[in-house]
Amino acid sequence: MEETPDTEQTTDVLSSVGPPQTDGQNGNLEVDTSEARKKEFVAPAVGMEFESYEDAYNYYNCYATESGFSVRVKNSWFKRNSREKYGAVLCCSSQGFKRVKDVNRLRKETRTGCPAMMRMRLADSKRWRILEATLEHNHTLGAVKKIGSGPHRKMLFKSEPETPPVKLYRALVIDGGTPSDFNQTLAKSSSENPSQLNLKRGDTQAMYNYLCRMQLTNPNFVYLMDLNEEGRLRNVYWVDARARAANAYFGDVIFLDTACVSNKYEVPLVSFVGINHHGHLILLGCGLLACESIQSYVWLFKVWLSCKSGNRNPPQTIVTDRCKILQAAISDVFPKSNHRFSLSHIMKKVPEKLGGLRNYDGIRKAIVKGVYEAVKPFDFEAAWAFMIQRFGIADNEWLRSLYEDRAKWAPVYLKDTFFFGMAAARPGETLNPFFEKYLHKQTPLKEFLDKYELALQKKHNEEANSDMESRSMSIDLKTRCSFEVQLSKVYTRGIFKRFQLEVEEMYSCFGTMQVHADGAIAIFLVKERVLCEGNRREIRDFEVLYNRGAGEVRCICSCFNFYGYLCRHALCVLNFNGVEEIPSKYILSRWKKDYKRLCVEENGSGGGGGGGDCTERGRWFEQLYRSALQVVEEGVVSLDHYKVALQVFDESLDRVHNIEQKNVSSHLL
Repeated sequence: MEETPDTEQTTDVLSSVGPPQTDGQNGNLEVDTSEARKKEFVAPAVGMEFESYEDAYNYYNCYATESGFSVRVKNSWFKRNSREKYGAVLCCSSQGFKRVKDVNRLRKETRTGCPAMMRMRLADSKRWRILEATLEHNHTLGAVKKIGSGPHRKMLFKSEPETPPVKLYRALVIDGGTPSDFNQTLAKSSSENPSQLNLKRGDTQAMYNYLCRMQLTNPNFVYLMDLNEEGRLRNVYWVDARARAANAYFGDVIFLDTACVSNKYEVPLVSFVGINHHGHLILLGCGLLACESIQSYVWLFKVWLSCKSGNRNPPQTIVTDRCKILQAAISDVFPKSNHRFSLSHIMKKVPEKLGGLRNYDGIRKAIVKGVYEAVKPFDFEAAWAFMIQRFGIADNEWLRSLYEDRAKWAPVYLKDTFFFGMAAARPGETLNPFFEKYLHKQTPLKEFLDKYELALQKKHNEEANSDMESRSMSIDLKTRCSFEVQLSKVYTRGIFKRFQLEVEEMYSCFGTMQVHADGAIAIFLVKERVLCEGNRREIRDFEVLYNRGAGEVRCICSCFNFYGYLCRHALCVLNFNGVEEIPSKYILSRWKKDYKRLCVEENGSGGGGGGGDCTERGRWFEQLYRSALQVVEEGVVSLDHYKVALQVFDESLDRVHNIEQKNVSSHLL
């Protein structure tokens, strides 16, 4: 069983009948005016979990009282040796029929064969879980007036101060992929209340249907919910099996997309996004937040980290929009991570923030030149100061605050930070939202959830097709450079195409010469004809440090840290020194065709032993799961792939069973 995050809580009062509907105008729940009081307990649903049998019984009793029927225990199951209860069926008191000889003709018959019931069992998590629930009755429901005399028969009313709270767990507990409760407190929601989600008509039902369907069909799917002080839904997070596995591979650098929350979208979505081995954006988890607050972001970051499959180390680098609230939350949860601001988001805001200024075109060009062409911090600071003085914009608050934060977004200050393609450090590069084509400001939550699965399926198909192309299709080499040949054999097609461009651009570099030496360490100067605005070429100098003894090379443009492969300048220096192969330290495993397999094998090495403790077995499970998931992902590409994958699984299971039989035979001998 996986650990649930520290933020998991229980809710004492469950409001709404779920899932409820809203009136579509102010977000208030529609309540049947014929009811004498507001519904306090949601209907039982498969996957709900309770701390104890007593909690489960009290919950069903409360629900029954509120709905207008009485409860009795139909069946109970106990373990033979310990007599510990492990299963039970609670039903409506009108369930079944009395035998003829037991009928009291002076009393009205109340048994109608009512099918309403709730079957539950003690799960591996030591909590009581609902396995089956029938809500329909075949008789009229009314107020419950009679209170039973047994210790478990007392009906628990809201008005009774001595009533113990019913503890219904709101977080999924993974001990076999069984779904947990969704029906949490979803009471009155409005945009004026920042402490709870603003759910409109149909949103609750759509969310409920989606999460229930995913838990039934998607292994290792998990969702968690955060409730406010009144027990109402404030934040929610979910992640499917693929995304949880992807976190283990590509969770080292993430882009946290919070634009939907900050821009007040109908869907307050927060997306955790990474970059896969093809250089494509990949989803690592999603959340809905009621508002932008440190508390909400801290909760979201903690549950994301706790739900990662396998490696739960914090990311090396986190890229976000500029936001003081995000800064505070990230420094709290990820103090050792490099928090950087998205350059592409900042550049997109230039027209909005400065478009009304006189000489806007000149200011924009000055910003672009200073940001993208500065090689050293001094160059950037001098260009910025010149721009401020020339255009007389020293009193512009946005530019002032931007300059104060320059160490978190200007490329010239970020050369020691690993981005692996998430930097967007060149003109024209942008970090686009993962759901860019599927989510707009007025998109309702219900519509987004319908498109959500389509978007993920499209991304999964793209990755599967890219995997196939990388393994089976040959790549046309464009030069005779040994570096190009070397990486064409190991990199995925998408990443190799990007590196291939660097090899081609080696021919725009010239005049490589050594300008300084100190033992094995030397500094080289490489000149390049750089394509500038207006389709003109400009000669620029790039310093490259080369350590012959250690086989290290580093260019001042820092392409390797920004994009994960060596630049044309570093390649020129290696070539100048007679190096025919790129050192292995500069061939990242995350770009290799078989990276996922290598990652599983690397994590699986070490250990061993026959028994192993719970931690060891949990690690085995994660590794086996990720390995099997790779076969599943590629097995659905075509019918032939499916047949081969199914055959492999059958053969593997037979071989595992053979080990069991051998162990049994050896014990008998």
